[in-house]
Amino acid sequence: MYFNPAALIMGFIPVLIILVLLAFLLFNAVFIVRQQTEVIIERLGKFNRIVGPGIHLRIPVIERIAARVDLRTGQSNFQIDAKTKDNVTINMDIAAQYHVSFQRGATPVESGVYRSYYMLANPVDQMRSYLIDALRSAVPAYTLDEVFDRKDSIALDVNTTVSGLMQAYGYDLVSTLITGIGLPPDVEASMNRINSAQRDKVAAQSLAEAERIKTVTEARANAEAMEQAGRGIAAQRKAIADGITESLETIRSSGVSTAEANSLFLFTQWTDMMTEFAKRGRTSTVVLPADFKQTASMFEQLVVAGESGDAKAPVVLAPEIEVQRQAAPSDQA
Repeated sequence: MYFNPAALIMGFIPVLIILVLLAFLLFNAVFIVRQQTEVIIERLGKFNRIVGPGIHLRIPVIERIAARVDLRTGQSNFQIDAKTKDNVTINMDIAAQYHVSFQRGATPVESGVYRSYYMLANPVDQMRSYLIDALRSAVPAYTLDEVFDRKDSIALDVNTTVSGLMQAYGYDLVSTLITGIGLPPDVEASMNRINSAQRDKVAAQSLAEAERIKTVTEARANAEAMEQAGRGIAAQRKAIADGITESLETIRSSGVSTAEANSLFLFTQWTDMMTEFAKRGRTSTVVLPADFKQTASMFEQLVVAGESGDAKAPVVLAPEIEVQRQAAPSDQA
């Protein structure tokens, strides 16, 4: 008996084929499902079961992975145009956030994963169509300003309406956001002019109010100043009157008669006045009474001084007294 290599090789070929086939079947029988994902298994083309995250086995060839359903929240962005109540066409940027329903149901057929895969061929496009229809039905009920002011409430109402429809197809609509509102260029320019005019109006009102407050404050300050000045003058006059009374009482107590005391007091005031005039006086003409006992002649002398018409005329006195200003040394030269 002798060694036949060809026969040995031919004997190993079936074994090798069986090993490769077993490896292939084992490789296709084992599969892993990632977190936040569920897998739909079909057996001979018919729904069989839903499996969650982890390592699982399936019957090769007979069973297949029909779909891997992502349970994470997704977002769909799109734009629509709509007409407001005041006939302004606007463009709106919409962002819809959604995910497959986590509802399990009494049987797998009633679960959100089953319905999300088997009930709609393109669920995202269907959801988008529902949202566009709901928004175009809601926006015409509002004016342009109301759309800007109430866009969140409009989006919430639309989300509530569409969410109820999408739940039947195994999807939960988390939120619908109106992320932007675009206006035609002419409408935007008009709104900018309106806002500018309103700001100018507010600014003018503020300036007018500030001016009013300033005027009122100044008037109050002037009134208070005049009041204080009046009180000061009154106090000054009272002090002068008290001083005069005290002086007259002192003079009378020395044995001088009342008439003589009055004359002496008037003369003292006159000399004080003349002393002050000599220090500060800038008037070129001074009218003095010729007789201090006849003070009534002062008016006639004032008239005479006024008719002279010369601001630098010599001092006009009564017939009995005539005093002329002495010229300065520079004038005499």
